[in-house]
Amino acid sequence: MPEMICPVCNKKLASITSYSQHLAQTSNPVCRALSNTDNIYALFASKIDWEMARWAKLRGPSSTVFSDLLSIKGLGEKIGLSFKNSCELNMIINNELPGCPKFKCEQIIIADQAFDIYYHDIIECIKALFSDPKSTQYLVFMPKHQYADEDKTVRLYHDMHTGKWWWDCQKKLNKECPGATVIPVIISSDKTQVTMFRNKTAYPVYLTIGNILKEIRQKPSCHPVFACFIRDYPEQVLATGVKTMECLNCLSARDTHFQPRDLAAVLDALATLDEGGVAFIHACTEAGIKPIIHPFWETLPLANIFESIMPDILHQLYQGLVKHLIDWLSEACSITTLSRLSGTKHNQICRFLLGIIIDIRLPNNISETLAFLNEALELFHENKDIFVDLGIRNSFNLPKLHFALHYTHMIRMYGTTDNYKKILRHEQYIQWKLGATEFHPGHQTHPPDMSFGHSQRMPKHPTLKAITFNKIKSDYSAPYFHESLAHYIARVKLSFVNENATITPALEHHAANVHIPFQAVPVFHKVKWLSVDARDHGDLPVTIDSIHARPGWCSGKFASDDVTPQFDTALVNDGTGGPVGIEGYQVAQVQVIFSIPPMAIPMLFPSTFHPLKHLAYVEWFSAFRAPEHNHRLHKVLHVVVNGEHMASIIPVTNIYRSAHFIPHFCHVAPCDWTSTNVLDECPHFFVNSYIDRHTFVTLC
Repeated sequence: MPEMICPVCNKKLASITSYSQHLAQTSNPVCRALSNTDNIYALFASKIDWEMARWAKLRGPSSTVFSDLLSIKGLGEKIGLSFKNSCELNMIINNELPGCPKFKCEQIIIADQAFDIYYHDIIECIKALFSDPKSTQYLVFMPKHQYADEDKTVRLYHDMHTGKWWWDCQKKLNKECPGATVIPVIISSDKTQVTMFRNKTAYPVYLTIGNILKEIRQKPSCHPVFACFIRDYPEQVLATGVKTMECLNCLSARDTHFQPRDLAAVLDALATLDEGGVAFIHACTEAGIKPIIHPFWETLPLANIFESIMPDILHQLYQGLVKHLIDWLSEACSITTLSRLSGTKHNQICRFLLGIIIDIRLPNNISETLAFLNEALELFHENKDIFVDLGIRNSFNLPKLHFALHYTHMIRMYGTTDNYKKILRHEQYIQWKLGATEFHPGHQTHPPDMSFGHSQRMPKHPTLKAITFNKIKSDYSAPYFHESLAHYIARVKLSFVNENATITPALEHHAANVHIPFQAVPVFHKVKWLSVDARDHGDLPVTIDSIHARPGWCSGKFASDDVTPQFDTALVNDGTGGPVGIEGYQVAQVQVIFSIPPMAIPMLFPSTFHPLKHLAYVEWFSAFRAPEHNHRLHKVLHVVVNGEHMASIIPVTNIYRSAHFIPHFCHVAPCDWTSTNVLDECPHFFVNSYIDRHTFVTLC
């Protein structure tokens, strides 16, 4: 270990341990402050010493730059730092401060090639998680049976401790060690690229436990039990020894019936390793696995690797079954425009599919819901041959499709699927490992970067230079454009004199007397929002959202060349809305985007007033109310006054972003509804808060 020097008295010390002894024995008052038991910042000398260390590790520059900063003569002594460079600070953190288990390194040889393996002691990791006071309020302790009815006939499954696995494991463990505590160990891993160049990859293993209460946090009789294994299918195949394209949980690939894999037979096969290679390979083949030598789960007590394989929601459903179904249906319906879908468009389609199932009324308890899930799967398998008859598929030998049959069993065993989703996102791991961000693996009250960072951009020139009011009324479906413009002008003039005058009956009188000295306005068919390079990374702005307000037209002699009208819906800020929450927001349909001719402005407004350049005629939908119970979406409908849609003119700057509406189809979607007329024909809509994370934090 390198030699240390006390930053206060410059005494040379052999090690960090000698440094601790020096602080305890020295007569120097500043050095003594470092070991003062009343010092809440120990092992640091003072609050400023601690804050400098914290800044260096969480917000500061590189280690070299930080060392150069501390090398400035007199700086460390002036502010009383207990370290002189990054190396000394790292030694204090790594060897003196309590915290996570320390990394260990071992070298292994595979095929004459050496690999460095960095790891934590798994028992120490479990102890750290088990005793972390920050986690106790989010953790539970013992298994429970919960029911939806007083007679206890309808079982509920949600958190992991309500599943059958924990209960069964507790029973088995009590036979060997009565009163012992089960600590379910959940492991996740995935191949992760950690460098931008030279293709460096790693397989970080993430571990958590599920879950212990505060009052038994230091109970001596605790038994970690391997519970869940969360990885992508290729990694799961490697770990289990199952052949590719086979089910990891059962021996059968049938659609509706399956036989669980026999763990005892597999363990017996693995035990034949000492009998020779031929006997070992034969035994593994008979057991239904590839020959693997001493897998990590071989000697784990109460563990069944085949029962521990968890559903992979991302790859099995989102990037698996949903993707396949879209491809099959696109081919069956001859939808050629979906032949080449980017990841972004596929992502959007999955969100739009919410509208298909939004009216499904699920039972009030999960037992009945699981029964419906099985019935739906059986119905699909009974009718799936239609894709074979149409020549779209030759077979359905898809592990992702087969594994869907195991979902109900897994939910009953381990609770709902959100209990065993990916523990940590790969990019979070990389940022933490590279020291780019402060890492908090536990509960986060305020998710980062959820505001809609954007810059509204209007075209430099109008799409059409002069559209008459009559044309706007007929082509842009804006029947009250003239009246709404008069109201806007009156409201602006009154508010310029008295900001409270806009809510008085005088507005109607002033609007009736407004003379508009023009009968045509320049019109814009689009407004867009560009990304903002908030972190000064030099990123070029890209379009992240847009709203169109244009009529349809015929662009050729063929009907397929016609352009359909498009009048988008938007989320409008009344001036009081913030980045999070629906307060101050309302949805509207944008019919016309226009400008008041510059020559008319002096005739309409006081000389000291400069109106906003771009305005929009919108038709309003109802204010947000409490979201629907089943899907947490807000239901809205047109605001109707005297049988007509309520409309007004607003500044374009009040338009916050686009809004995605899902029609309330009820049980049957009317055949005459189209993208052109659905906003007029459908009486109710749901505002899709799941379209992206920015909409979600605003509407939820």
